[in-house]
Amino acid sequence: MKISSTHRLERLQDRYANGGMDRRTFLGLTAAAAASMGVMTGWGRNALAAVTEVRFDGWGGVVQEAIDKYAFQPYTAKTGRKVVQGTFDDENVVITKIKSASPGDFQIIHSSGVEYYKKYIDNGWTSEINEANIPNLANVMTAMIEPFRKMTPKLSCAPYDYGTTGIAYNTKYISEAEAKEKGANLLVDPKYKGKIGAYGDMVTRVWYASLQTGQDPNDAKDMDAVWAKVREARDLTKKYWGSGAELMDLLAKEEIVVTDAWSGRIAALQQQGSPIGYNDPAGSYAWMEDMLILKGSPMAECEELINFMLDTATSIAVAEGQNYPPSLDPKKVKLTDKIAKLPAFDPTGDMKSLTFANPDYWAAHSDDWTKQWDRISKGA
Repeated sequence: MKISSTHRLERLQDRYANGGMDRRTFLGLTAAAAASMGVMTGWGRNALAAVTEVRFDGWGGVVQEAIDKYAFQPYTAKTGRKVVQGTFDDENVVITKIKSASPGDFQIIHSSGVEYYKKYIDNGWTSEINEANIPNLANVMTAMIEPFRKMTPKLSCAPYDYGTTGIAYNTKYISEAEAKEKGANLLVDPKYKGKIGAYGDMVTRVWYASLQTGQDPNDAKDMDAVWAKVREARDLTKKYWGSGAELMDLLAKEEIVVTDAWSGRIAALQQQGSPIGYNDPAGSYAWMEDMLILKGSPMAECEELINFMLDTATSIAVAEGQNYPPSLDPKKVKLTDKIAKLPAFDPTGDMKSLTFANPDYWAAHSDDWTKQWDRISKGA
């Protein structure tokens, strides 16, 4: 039976709304169908033209400033294609926005590694990258790619950088020897009550409470002990911080003298001359970030941008600017002395010295633990 042009447009709209095709394909096919009917709308003309911009959402602050300066601006100068940027302090916030958005509204996310990758997979939002369009992916550490490929053999992302959430301390009040001796327990030392900071998210709080109770953060057996330690830490904590900028400000002003902290932000403080030490105790939380392309994105243009970002010179410049080591394999690419001195840098390229979250374990408990953390953070 011959399908009418109107019916064809309706079917294309249904497929797009249900995530059955990406935005670029949808606009192209509907524009062509409309043209065959003798209709040419404003959006139809745009659909038949080249993609002129790509959407990117990231962490803001000095991290995104470095990406913009050393990657996006040169990319736009080279291609003429603009990168429209959004920011978030908590990736769960952007995930909530994606749930109510149309495919293609959000395109590239500077995402927090494998545990978040699983969230995108479970929601059906992942794409399939044509790796031939990202030849610079060959220089990325295999140890960073493998965890993603185990989840989706056809990647939806490219690993880009990594770091740790270790312990930062003011050396005017806490010595390096004390920090190393006490390790994770420095965060629950009554001696520093009212001068302790902490990142206000569930994963970090449960991770460190697991270490403080002598348990594996990826396989804690006694959650009652973990939650008791979370409460103990809460009563000693002056401030839960929610962004890298707030973390740096609290330490710089000496409102807090010890906190769990993001390695790159501490490197920035150290470069500014602040008396801040940094220690990664055994089992401290390591994470790798990736450039994730969502289903419905203009794939070729997103792949082109990510390949540009993974160019050796670009990736090194971004890494030095944001103070997080790049995903480039140090056995394949010569990195700079500045990168080699960054906290969390792994010179071997095998990542075996770092402890990453098990995505299946954390996904299985995420909802219940988030509710429990929310109650405790409010005083329960």
